[in-house]
Amino acid sequence: MTIKEIARLANVSSAAVSRYLNGGYISEEKRAQIKKVIEETGYHPSAQARTLRTKRASLVGVVVPKINSESISRVTEGIGNVLAARGYQMLLASTDNNAKKEIEYLHLFEKYPVDGIILIGTMITAEHRRFLKNARIPVVVTGQNTKYANCVYHDDYGAGKAMGKLAASLSGKHKHIAYIGVTREDKAAGAAREDGFRAGLRAEGRELEEEYVRISAFRAESGYEAALSLLDEETDIGVISCATDTIAAGAIRALRDRGIRLAQDQPALLQGRPALQQDQPALPQDRSDLAQDRSVLPQARLVLPDADASADSCRIAVTGFGDNQLLKAATGGIPTVHFGYKTSGIRSAELLLDVIERGEKIPVEMKLGFRLVRGSEGRM
Repeated sequence: MTIKEIARLANVSSAAVSRYLNGGYISEEKRAQIKKVIEETGYHPSAQARTLRTKRASLVGVVVPKINSESISRVTEGIGNVLAARGYQMLLASTDNNAKKEIEYLHLFEKYPVDGIILIGTMITAEHRRFLKNARIPVVVTGQNTKYANCVYHDDYGAGKAMGKLAASLSGKHKHIAYIGVTREDKAAGAAREDGFRAGLRAEGRELEEEYVRISAFRAESGYEAALSLLDEETDIGVISCATDTIAAGAIRALRDRGIRLAQDQPALLQGRPALQQDQPALPQDRSDLAQDRSVLPQARLVLPDADASADSCRIAVTGFGDNQLLKAATGGIPTVHFGYKTSGIRSAELLLDVIERGEKIPVEMKLGFRLVRGSEGRM
């Protein structure tokens, strides 16, 4: 089946069919006729022919740090939904958290006939900056804020600050607060979350003491070792806050291996939501991941019961970031932060395709919000 045959069956010109296939303007009457014939015949335009006509391959390269990650799968789901709806296909490359492989894939995709690249970044090195400054095709960075490319990222600092305030409330006045972070080379999950966490503690009159800080890889096993290191040196800990839910899973296992019960969060948080006092009406709960994270309430504050009133010296609370559903199923839920990962994928893909198709040159830095998830609350 050719364009000429489609045109004959639809009683329109070949030029009209071509404009229809390429998204050009035609009358609604002709559009309906062509659509009807295409649906009846099952016609699919040749990808090679489309590339010759549009000078585009309708392919997008997506570089991810790993594929066995719930957060990454949510990002790629959002990307895939947009690409499919707009007639593009995705080429996925996993780097196993290897920055060198990441650079190699970026250069490979630049040479390969893809129309653009989405980089789900964990860090922006000098090599990354050099590539982004000189890239010959459009690139969007997801998960990191950079001035060298259009980017979509989360408010990791704000989320860290909110979690710091919550950790101060959960720990009790005379208990230590520990933090298991990741390398500060990761400006988002590493530096911004930790800096925000420290700011949140300071806002509550607390400080994060350096002897209670550990650095972990993005793996549960590494979180387990970091938590054991803390417990070997100090048992008077009220909260272990972790930079990711995966690290938190390892910390929880360490507590159980040491016979320490998981406090999770205060009973008021598990059995019902804490009182929420604010200076403005609460925003409506939107259960869609496309809520664009409207749940951030900058003027809201949590009112929690006095932690000392029900503190149990044999319990330690563990908190995380990421709202991992497997961890929730295993533990009943810990205090964590929900980021709109799927939303970030959608926004990144839309941004990239707008550049590819419309040639938009305006630099874009899109910051998405977050939502505190308190224990057994469901995911948004």
